[in-house]
Amino acid sequence: MAQCVQSVQEFIQDSFVPLVAALCSEEAERLTRRNNLSFAELVRPFCRLTSEVHMRDPNNQLHIIKNLKIAVNNIVTHPPQPGAIRKLLNDVVSVSQPAEGLVANVITAGDYDLNISDRSVKASVPWYSNWKETLMELNTSTFYSATTPWFESYRECFLQSMPASDHEFLNHYVACMLVVSSSEPEPVEQFLKLSQEQHRIQHSSEYSYPKWFIPNTLKYYVLLHDVSTGEEQRADSIYEEMKQRYGTQGCYLLKINSRVSNRGTDEQIPDPWSQYLQKNTIQNQDCYEDYTAVSSKNTDHLISDGLDSEIKDGLSNNFKTHPLQLDHPSGSLDSVDSMKAAASSQDSKKSNSGTPHGACLTLTDHDRIRQFIQEFTFRGLLPHIEKTIRQLNDQLISRKGLSRSLFSATKKWFSGSKVPEKSINELKNTSGLLYPPEAPELQIRKMADLCFLVQHYELAYSCYHTAKKDFLNDQAMLYAAGALEMAAVSAFLQPGAPRPYPAHYMETAIQTYRDICKNMVLAERCVLLSAEILKSQSKYSEAAALLIRLTSEDSDLRSALLLEQAAHCFINMKSPMVRKFAFHMILAGHRFSKAGQKKHALRCYCQAMQVYKGKGWSLAEDHINFTIGRQSFTLRQLDNAVSAFRHILINDSKQPPAQQGAFLREYLYVYKNATQLSPDGPLPQLPLPYINSSATRVFFGHDRRPAEGEKQAATHISLDQEYDSESSQQWKELEEQVVSVINKGTIPSNFQPTQFCLNRYSDNSKFPLAVIEEPITVEVSFRNPLKVPLLLTDLSLLWKFQPKDFNAKHDGETKEQGMCDEDMVGTEAIAEFLINSEETKVARLKLFPHQTGELHILGVVYNLGTVQGAVTLDGIDPSIGLQSGKFVSNGLSVRGRQDLEIQGPRLNNTKEEKTSIKYGPDRRLDPIITEEMPLLEVFFINFPTGLLCGEIRKAYVEFVNVSKCPLTALKVVSKHPEFFTFGGNTAALTPLSPSASENCSAYKTVVTDPTSVRTALLSSASSADFGVGTGGSPEVIQVPLPDAVLLPGASVQLPMWLRGPDEEGVHEINFLFYYESIKRHSKMCHRVLRHTAVICTSRSLHIRATVCRSNALGDEEGRGDNMLVFVDVENINTSETGVKEFHIVQVSSNSKHWKLQKSVNISGDKENYTFADIVFGNEQAYVVEDNKQLILEGQHHVALNTVGKEAFSFPQKQGFKKIFGNSDWEDLEQELPETVLLKFFRPENTPVPARPTPEQLSNLIKTSLHYPESFNHSFHQKSLCLVPVTLLLSNCSQAVVDVLIDLRHKPTSSEALEIHGSFTWLGQTQYKLQLKGQEVYSLQLKACFVHTGVYNLGTPRVFAKLADQVTLFETSQQNSMPALIIINNI
Repeated sequence: MAQCVQSVQEFIQDSFVPLVAALCSEEAERLTRRNNLSFAELVRPFCRLTSEVHMRDPNNQLHIIKNLKIAVNNIVTHPPQPGAIRKLLNDVVSVSQPAEGLVANVITAGDYDLNISDRSVKASVPWYSNWKETLMELNTSTFYSATTPWFESYRECFLQSMPASDHEFLNHYVACMLVVSSSEPEPVEQFLKLSQEQHRIQHSSEYSYPKWFIPNTLKYYVLLHDVSTGEEQRADSIYEEMKQRYGTQGCYLLKINSRVSNRGTDEQIPDPWSQYLQKNTIQNQDCYEDYTAVSSKNTDHLISDGLDSEIKDGLSNNFKTHPLQLDHPSGSLDSVDSMKAAASSQDSKKSNSGTPHGACLTLTDHDRIRQFIQEFTFRGLLPHIEKTIRQLNDQLISRKGLSRSLFSATKKWFSGSKVPEKSINELKNTSGLLYPPEAPELQIRKMADLCFLVQHYELAYSCYHTAKKDFLNDQAMLYAAGALEMAAVSAFLQPGAPRPYPAHYMETAIQTYRDICKNMVLAERCVLLSAEILKSQSKYSEAAALLIRLTSEDSDLRSALLLEQAAHCFINMKSPMVRKFAFHMILAGHRFSKAGQKKHALRCYCQAMQVYKGKGWSLAEDHINFTIGRQSFTLRQLDNAVSAFRHILINDSKQPPAQQGAFLREYLYVYKNATQLSPDGPLPQLPLPYINSSATRVFFGHDRRPAEGEKQAATHISLDQEYDSESSQQWKELEEQVVSVINKGTIPSNFQPTQFCLNRYSDNSKFPLAVIEEPITVEVSFRNPLKVPLLLTDLSLLWKFQPKDFNAKHDGETKEQGMCDEDMVGTEAIAEFLINSEETKVARLKLFPHQTGELHILGVVYNLGTVQGAVTLDGIDPSIGLQSGKFVSNGLSVRGRQDLEIQGPRLNNTKEEKTSIKYGPDRRLDPIITEEMPLLEVFFINFPTGLLCGEIRKAYVEFVNVSKCPLTALKVVSKHPEFFTFGGNTAALTPLSPSASENCSAYKTVVTDPTSVRTALLSSASSADFGVGTGGSPEVIQVPLPDAVLLPGASVQLPMWLRGPDEEGVHEINFLFYYESIKRHSKMCHRVLRHTAVICTSRSLHIRATVCRSNALGDEEGRGDNMLVFVDVENINTSETGVKEFHIVQVSSNSKHWKLQKSVNISGDKENYTFADIVFGNEQAYVVEDNKQLILEGQHHVALNTVGKEAFSFPQKQGFKKIFGNSDWEDLEQELPETVLLKFFRPENTPVPARPTPEQLSNLIKTSLHYPESFNHSFHQKSLCLVPVTLLLSNCSQAVVDVLIDLRHKPTSSEALEIHGSFTWLGQTQYKLQLKGQEVYSLQLKACFVHTGVYNLGTPRVFAKLADQVTLFETSQQNSMPALIIINNI
């Protein structure tokens, strides 16, 4: 149970106190009413004695009473109605709520920190190793302990409001105060009247209520004197007369109202009454008269004496017209009754707290009242109780002398004949048994109760124990249960604890009350007492079981309170049972909800949520959050409700689609109500759909135009393309290359690579640049985590803009988005955006900046709604009612926003950044809008998608300036400059019309030698134009624009020669077009346009060329050192392309040092390349396609770097010699490889290496093995098999060669170990020989085998060297083929 303010002893003593009735005259009541108090209320704060009291027990032993409290009540002659009691208890619990703003009560249990307060927001925390010590410390600390004041208020009110019963005397009146005012004409007569009235109430049969302890009730006469208005002398004389008549022990003169009613005094008098009056007492019956009429259905059996066997109602909730009963017991939380209850409790609070009490009383009057109570107790009440105990004791002792038979006969007379039975469970319901008032058993019980009230627990226990036996013998179960209950309490309260607490007594009493007597009120009292006692003994498990056992369907409020206390028991155990705590708090919250206690229900669910949160129990979390949301909404705590429903939606819910849809509709409804409270407030954050902020992409510029017929627009970049880091790096390098060329080899320090599309992989550390009047597209990735579709309407971007003139010094004001700001930044809205269940979908939203400045994209704003059923969304006007949140597509819609918050990359450069977690900025959503810039569009006409390797094709490229300002300095850069050219110096001779296909040849025939009428082909796109000789590095090419400027709206069309790459396959070739504005801008210096051409090349010719030295041939001038060039041309084309025959038209050379013979004249400048051509024929060939003759022309480039080494027409590194073969081909039915013998001669001497190379030396000796392929041997007769092997050695050179043969197996070769491990060579392991030029030598060897199998005999290693050299070279041919032999067994 929760910690209580009182100790268990104080609680029990205060629960059972002597009751004193107060009967006042009207005049006396009027005097007390001047203080807004009745007489009973006036004395209530002073009813606890401040000093010890002494009295003597029947054995004349002195007994000390400590901290005694009495209760003074007005006489009420009607028993309290059950409905009234329920109403009172409901109000008491409603009014008592946790104090807000105080230090939260935190209990550490295991790995939980539980915040036991109204603000239960904390969740699971890291494990505490010393949680037991922490828990014990907190349990013993009153400051941090979990308290439940509403339960204590309920318990106190419940015990005070218990109706008096005939089977016990604890709440019977012991005495009666008769109060008369001194201002009355005849006070003594008034005393007489009041005395008679009391006698009539007690002894007349017409009054069955209230109950009186003994027939001879103590009457105490009080004369009330108003000091401010009355005559003190008259009061004194009346008091003297009273003392003469009633004795000094039986009367008292109480003077009050000493204070003159003067509002001007500043003296602050304390108000001790307010704390008592807020706990509305049941005795003020007037306020419950309204309930007597409506409760007639269920008040056939009032709880008057508690003996009627038909009473099932206790303080139950069966009361059909209970004012706080829920309309829908199934759990609907929308009942308005709880509102009424809260309102009524608020009204009572106001009435109590708003009225000052004791306004006419001074502190002296307070002391007089306190003195009066002490005098009454010392001189009147306690002597009366002491005398009564003595009388009862004497009666019982004297009756012990009576014969047992007479005693039995008396009992038989009243109870009928009964046979006692042993087990309580088997006892019959005899609660209808009545004892007469003078029955000896009742006298024992009466004496026990009196002793208990004056704290004489030992004597009380003895009497209860005796009475219990008698009642059980008589099977008077109600009486027996009462005796058992009080015997257990007396045993616990005995000083020194002579005997242990008899918990089984309480168990029996509870079972009897509940099951046999059907009296839940008395059972509840038993449970409250016993649980508190068990808790004080740290028996939390037993206490929890007891509390849970009394929960039932008949009273939701009682069940809720007991379940909550049981939960606190679980958390207070030595090993806290946190999950049981949470589970029972949920049960308590549910019962609180049914009882109309919304705030307590919400508090219970919030406390339980601390345990369930973050444990993966999503369904439990959903249920709790849903209930918290509902309860918060009912209590108009809309922010809490929105937060709770938000949690349900944002966690990965495992609920079925229908339930998720219900949650979503509930959330939207609550959200709409919350936003209506502050319609002009900022747009709230919506939880759905999820936004993957890091996946947000920002694109600057217009969308790419589609292809129009033969016109193909530059691919540039678009949001549909996937990010490729390698490609991105290539584009960056190309841009750096062109900027470096423009800036004469250096890259400016403020250079910022152009990024058209920003994403999570791009470098977003700098503010991106956007151009005025060009759209900015933001792609936002939405994910719907629910299994129901979401409908977003009127979806647009939320932004903030600060106008800036980058040429001026002053800045404009910052503007947030509003519909009126369209002149600054235009915003495009998506009317409807449907996201299906569990779908990830991107939305592309556009902004159109109309001014320069700084733009900050903050997030998205939209209406969130649902789609019910399979409603199609076409045809709905999105402008209808979206702002006001009306229904769209049968679903509720609310407006809100979500921010785009992108976390930058983790910094990891400095030591500080590596040791801490720091993130850099991500500025992709903060573009700077710059001044107007030119905008280029490029179109390619007749651009091929497929080429043959080396094929030359002509296309056209069109440049269009679509902006409002001219562009200049147009350049193009590519990693593959050999792929294209705009033509050489003769480009002007080529017609510009794309339609003139017959004039599209790349070659023109020119006369090279007028004397011999020799002709050659002059190329419009020469090898130099194709970027040959650049070594593969990007080359910046100036685009030949007329006047070097492209005006706004103008277009220019230029021819472009393309050459198919030498390797077959698919090639991606990147073009980067660079251009600038005529005006220089501070922010943006240049712009670029990207194009990626995809070309598929197929095989054509394969050319192998070899250059060899020639000593036989001399040139025309008789100089030597010439070369022979062998060119092999092979047709490797396949039939798919439709081309089968090629004509070699011309072979050309290009070198600094070499030229083909019979070439054009040599240039005098040796630093330049020399071109030489040999013409094979001048016929043209055609390909017939679509009834048109097309000439396919091509070039193949071969680089010759090394003498004697073959070179191929595939791409080679740059060398000092190159040969270019130009060829024409046509579609004919033959395929012939050709070998052409050409001659190189060298214009100047080049030194030739004299020494033979290691490659030549390794080929001096050729070897071969001669042996039988298979060999049969009988291993049974002879274990060793010997095979003869001949090794032939041939000297291929003219020189003398030294040879070394090594027969040992190589130890490092794993293959040798596997294959040769079982055979060996016999004889010498090494042979040294010398072979003369062209000599062949035969060496006889023997191989020895011990097993059958297949063996490789090729293990001998042969080394050779020239006789005049030192270094040995191993021959390279000897391991080329394995020498396998098969050994068979016969």
